[in-house]
Amino acid sequence: MTLPADFTLLQVVPELDTGGAEQTTLDVAQAVVRAGGKALVATRGGRMASRLLADGGRLAEMPVQSKNPLVMLGNAARLVDLIRSEKVSLVHARSRAPAFSALWAAQATKTPFVATYHGVYHARSGLKRWYNAVMTRGDLVIANSNFTRDHVLGEHAVPPERMVSIPRGVDLARFNPSAVGCDRVEALRRAWDLPEDTSLTTFILAARLTRIKGHGPVIEAAAGLKAEGRTDFRLVLVGDDQGRTDYRKSLEAQIAAAGLEGMVRLVGHCDDMPAAYLLGDAAILPSVVPESFGRTAVEPQVMGRPVLASELGGMIETVIPGETGWLIKPGDAEAWTAGLRRAIEAGPARLAAMGQAAALRARRLYSVDAMCAATLEAYERVLESRA
Repeated sequence: MTLPADFTLLQVVPELDTGGAEQTTLDVAQAVVRAGGKALVATRGGRMASRLLADGGRLAEMPVQSKNPLVMLGNAARLVDLIRSEKVSLVHARSRAPAFSALWAAQATKTPFVATYHGVYHARSGLKRWYNAVMTRGDLVIANSNFTRDHVLGEHAVPPERMVSIPRGVDLARFNPSAVGCDRVEALRRAWDLPEDTSLTTFILAARLTRIKGHGPVIEAAAGLKAEGRTDFRLVLVGDDQGRTDYRKSLEAQIAAAGLEGMVRLVGHCDDMPAAYLLGDAAILPSVVPESFGRTAVEPQVMGRPVLASELGGMIETVIPGETGWLIKPGDAEAWTAGLRRAIEAGPARLAAMGQAAALRARRLYSVDAMCAATLEAYERVLESRA
């Protein structure tokens, strides 16, 4: 796609640490640079900032993660200065708190404003609904799945023509089984102290350590399998606690109490998820609240691994039961015991066949190139309507 001459995009996101919204920010920034534009990101910073710079983007560090009204006003002033000095063409907000500052700055400078609804924000009061609605007050609202779009249309008075659904994309060059050497897989195996054992069905759960990701019910499900006398599986929980040390300790205690130390492993943050998925036979995503899209249900499928996911939110769109994985009742340990058992008993050949079906579908529907192209088309639509 050809962007307008001197196109400059400013994305505003709380942090560039980890997560789907953060990865999408980097993907779109890279696409803008490749198309000949400039890509700025206003953020507090984070471990992914170096990737933004390596891709040709630029960082504007400011405390946009803050919900303090005075700090938000200060951020708005900083963004006004940035928009004017860099001649920003369009502002794209990706989270609610920074969206207020970004919207105020865009309105002050008469700059087009777009927001992406990356999550399903529930409101139990009029005040919270007003707070959430900041994401709908611009020229266009982008939803990261049909599930999210339907939620926004039902929650806010947004004309359907001001909404577009653009599923998150997966980098098919990075998540490419043939591009991952055996040395990378073996390096992870050694780092995580996972003995090579083809008699075990290995499940990979990639998610930050927080209760909404459903680690507890899955550990309980593993205890249920052990109680049946099964020892032919292991669970690898990939993700850091991001300061939730009490939650991590509670999981460690749950694992120890069930005698699952050798069967359920907490391995921390991983920078090489393509290799991590190849260490497993299947991936699991047991979230107990709806994922608006659920990138970690798609990435393993691209790598040729079937997925067991909670029957919630965007996963209903990305996992086809019996074909590319299984959908399981969220938070139900017995249902997860049955689901894990079903996958184990399917055997390596069946899991591999499902993984290939998953890869074909996911690569067709959820590529990062398709997501970026659709996003740039949305930008063009907004600029044309303003013109």
